[in-house]
Amino acid sequence: MTKFQELGLSEPLLRALHQEGYAQPTPIQLKAIPVVLAGHDLLGCAQTGTGKTAAFALPLIERMRSAHAGKHRAVRLLVLAPTRELASQIYDSFRTYGRHTQLRSTVIYGKVSQQHQVKALKAGVDIVIATPGRLLDLLQQRLIDLQQVEAFVLDEADRMLDMGFINDVRKIAAALPAKRQTLLFTATMPAEVKKIANQLLHNPTEVQAEPQSTAAPKITQSVYHVGQKQKSQLLVKLLNGGEMKRVIVFTRTKHGADKLQRDLTRAGLKAEALHGNKSQNARERALKSFKSSQPPVLVATDLASRGIDVDLVSHVVNFDLPHEPETYVHRIGRTGRAGESGIAVSFCDTAETSRLKAIERLIRQAIPVKQGKLPPPTEAELAAAKTEGGDRHGRRAARGSGQARRDSHPGGGFGAPSKRKRFGRRKSNNGSTAPGPTGSSEAPQPPRKPKKRFRRSL
Repeated sequence: MTKFQELGLSEPLLRALHQEGYAQPTPIQLKAIPVVLAGHDLLGCAQTGTGKTAAFALPLIERMRSAHAGKHRAVRLLVLAPTRELASQIYDSFRTYGRHTQLRSTVIYGKVSQQHQVKALKAGVDIVIATPGRLLDLLQQRLIDLQQVEAFVLDEADRMLDMGFINDVRKIAAALPAKRQTLLFTATMPAEVKKIANQLLHNPTEVQAEPQSTAAPKITQSVYHVGQKQKSQLLVKLLNGGEMKRVIVFTRTKHGADKLQRDLTRAGLKAEALHGNKSQNARERALKSFKSSQPPVLVATDLASRGIDVDLVSHVVNFDLPHEPETYVHRIGRTGRAGESGIAVSFCDTAETSRLKAIERLIRQAIPVKQGKLPPPTEAELAAAKTEGGDRHGRRAARGSGQARRDSHPGGGFGAPSKRKRFGRRKSNNGSTAPGPTGSSEAPQPPRKPKKRFRRSL
């Protein structure tokens, strides 16, 4: 079996890999590393959890450390990622693999002050990992120079397309030298991504680790058919079962993630929410806590479906099925990473049946259905339901008695006389008496003039 030593990597990189416990390359690494080392453009199609980051980080570090660097450091490698979490993880990987080299790297993303990022750029860096928005801001402020870039990596290109970053990517690519090595990685290959690849890459070598739109083979999948209102109760039951150790629960919306986090906390479970409305510090704290020895349940939106790189995630729960079936594959890719086994559980309401069928068509297999009985309600839940039912009954009784009083009282209105004045007969304009509002007819009114009708001329 091929080892990293046979791929042409130098001793500093092999030492770093040995310290991390990596001995054998994954399929995508085995195919991509020789191509990148040779200096060719590359179009890689690989799912999350296949070792894709090392597939481009290792050979690019090798090429950069072997190439001659000028007296003053300049940005020679640019990596674009769609989310802050993914950018931070790629940055950590470059620091880990390049710990025995003299290369410097930094990470750039938004929602934080740019002061420290600009300071790092002025000090001189070789490698920049960035999200498109903040990098474009720095370019427009002329705080970063990309004229010396030798290699450009566009990671998660399909996710860039989903998040609307493609135009920003085009602007950034226009600021790069025409002569460069370009690598593009994507999990799926829609037509728009193929178009971007044709624009950015020059005679690329295509590598593919696994067939597109398929889930990792070591992930055990199942689905519960459960009503939307019963999903929280079923999730609490599964979490209390003791089998789930490190769990990520995916919801469709930020509001749904916050609500579910509160529901789990009220049920006595430790939970953290992770989504785009959280500050960067809050997101980092949530991820740090999730990586600890006693992790909370991480409730996340699809922002994190390709941005969380945490080992030994035992379960992924699709609390809400996604609108796009490809997102399902990215979600469950958080477990069963790097050859490990994992479990993916989905909850399907009646309104989500069409989404489930679309997912099964995409992965080309039927997801086994699990039947589970919900636990009986607790005494507190029964008391709350009884109180709520009593309140509703009391309100109905009050409404009924009020209506009866209105019907029995001649003036109407909860035992009080009506505010509506009643008149007797009154005199008309000609001096005769006419019945008032309580009579069978009202006072005669002057005849109305007929409205004139105009025919619009054509």
